[in-house]
Amino acid sequence: MAKEEKKNQAKDNQALSQNSNSSYEAKDIYVLEGLEPVRRRPGMYIGSTGIDGLHHLIWEVVDNSIDEAMAGFAKNIEVVLLPNGKVRVADNGRGIPVDIHKQTKKSALETVMTTLHAGGKFGGESYKVAGGLHGVGVSVVNALSKRLKAEVHRNNSIYYQEYEKGAAKNKVQQNGKTNDTGTVVTFEPDAEIFKTISFDWTRILQHLRQQAYLTKGVLIRVVDLREGGFEDKKLEAVKNLFITDAFDVWSKSHTFYFEGGIVSFVKYLNEDAEQLHDNVFYVNKEEEGILVEIAFQYTNDVQVKELSFANNIHTPEGGMHLTGFRTALTRTINDYASKNGYLKDADENLSGDDVREGLTAVISLKIRNSELQFEGQTKAKLGNPEARSAVEAVFGPAFGEYLEKNPQDGRKIIEKAILTQKARIAAKAARETVLRKGILDGLTLPGKLADCSEKDPEKSEIFIVEGDSAGGSAKQGRDRRFQAILPLFGKVLNVERARLDKLLSSEKIRNLIIALGAGIGDEFDISKLRYHRIIIMTDADIDGSHIRTLYLTLFFRYLREIVERGYVYVAQPPLFRISKGKEVRYAYSDEERDKIVKELEKTKLQKESKAKGGKGKVKEEEAEELSEEALDRGEGDEKDSKPERKSGINIQRYKGLGEMNAEQLWETTMNPAKRILKQVTIEDAAEANKIFDILMGSEVAPRKRFIQTHAKAVKNLDI
Repeated sequence: MAKEEKKNQAKDNQALSQNSNSSYEAKDIYVLEGLEPVRRRPGMYIGSTGIDGLHHLIWEVVDNSIDEAMAGFAKNIEVVLLPNGKVRVADNGRGIPVDIHKQTKKSALETVMTTLHAGGKFGGESYKVAGGLHGVGVSVVNALSKRLKAEVHRNNSIYYQEYEKGAAKNKVQQNGKTNDTGTVVTFEPDAEIFKTISFDWTRILQHLRQQAYLTKGVLIRVVDLREGGFEDKKLEAVKNLFITDAFDVWSKSHTFYFEGGIVSFVKYLNEDAEQLHDNVFYVNKEEEGILVEIAFQYTNDVQVKELSFANNIHTPEGGMHLTGFRTALTRTINDYASKNGYLKDADENLSGDDVREGLTAVISLKIRNSELQFEGQTKAKLGNPEARSAVEAVFGPAFGEYLEKNPQDGRKIIEKAILTQKARIAAKAARETVLRKGILDGLTLPGKLADCSEKDPEKSEIFIVEGDSAGGSAKQGRDRRFQAILPLFGKVLNVERARLDKLLSSEKIRNLIIALGAGIGDEFDISKLRYHRIIIMTDADIDGSHIRTLYLTLFFRYLREIVERGYVYVAQPPLFRISKGKEVRYAYSDEERDKIVKELEKTKLQKESKAKGGKGKVKEEEAEELSEEALDRGEGDEKDSKPERKSGINIQRYKGLGEMNAEQLWETTMNPAKRILKQVTIEDAAEANKIFDILMGSEVAPRKRFIQTHAKAVKNLDI
């Protein structure tokens, strides 16, 4: 047997050697032409083929229209969502050129639409400032679309060209006369690339609202025609740039237009917060060829909202422009505070964190395309060193002058910063106490924590459980190898209204921070996090929802990186336990309960039919009628959770986790093979920040408006 194995191994080695010698020759070098690289590796160009990448297609087309607006040519932009996943984007800019390109020997339109790194943003004076720098935007959209049609209004004529999966179907055609100028791009994402083609109305509105703030004086209209019977033949008949000029058939639309630009943006971000001062600081000035535009206002909040942009591209990781702003802000406030006697000693200087608490700021730079530098493929961080010096040179003197002219605002800002400084010192002492306690106790974990034996964070999870009763069931039902349980009875502190020193005075929060192991504030270290699945498990009622929101506020405000990494989850316990005989089912909603009851009734009727010598077939209407009767008979006082009998079917409504025994809790909510977990993500930090301010902040009026607006959308409400 050993000889045979050696002989086979020798043959395998010989074959492998031959394959390895012959598999890497000139014929094995593949050259991807045209837009084929995009279809092969779409993630390299749009980040992913999920929901983010799908929406990125719209952003890429809209960016071209925004660039026309920043160049001073387009005044109106229209985005229309059409049936069957199509999108139409139009602007009244100059229109893409259609004459023959000398290098490609094709029309400029076809060159732009089918060639990577082709566009008017690499040289010349067509676009001094633009967001789409790499010339891959609209061609990438073309490559990832099943069909795309580009229409150009230019030279008193309408031109168009159609494409399939990035390839031109025909040459540029003429389609009538026009007095307008502009470009219309209509595309249909390719289902071979995107598994789900469903555009999110709210996400689109948020993004385009932001772009309208950053491009003041430009009107952006968004129209949803996905419902209401709008047909392709109607679209083909449109020879106007804008559908809203051709038809009056839409009922769902939004129009954004802001003369105030980023000043309006700051007011929007602060509309539900208590402003520290009425004036919004604003400066707009060119320095070293860089246009610097900054607006900010302080609130009585403890959170910081800083949004930075370069050529209208959001830079969530900041960069040199944000560094310059922070440096100048800290220096200017300290100089003003010392000059006016607020600080007696240089050692009392305010830190950057002190002067930024409660700040809402928008920093927007416009830089020539040839000079703009981003760190990384995603354009998340601005790398231009000169951006820092330009921001400091523009902002520092302007803010100093503002403080001199508005001494009351200056006093409020300084007093808030000094109060923050005192809280920071107190928080440092409290934080050191928490850490010291851990050290003195030999890094002892909280007494109520039932830890798991697994030490690899990627394989470990912790359940933050509401109540001692539920915590007891969870401890008994868990898998001790990788599941830890931390029961926390009652409602935790609302940290939306608390600084770090008060936060650390809460025993529940201290226990949670020690259990997680990553620290908080300046000492936070994500690499020390002990669990990569942090699961909030609360009752499926209004109190449970409130407690869950309080914990999410804590994570969002003080442990945001844990949320951004995708480590926070919400458990979904069932609302109902439905049993008939030995069969047990669980329902997570009223609708699912009704469906299960109907299925059980149908099964019962089928068995009865067979017992009487029938074929076991049951009419759908008969099962429906019986299930409704069963549910009607079962309806009663739901103040308790005793099982309700419904024609032999037992339905138990759970009011809390504590009503489930260990086996039931494991089976429904904790077993990885069966449970339902909702991962908590931050799609739009600014909008999430705003919602947390409304729901958890001290201002009552915004919360009342929010509840009145969304009350009708609530399906299940415990009173």
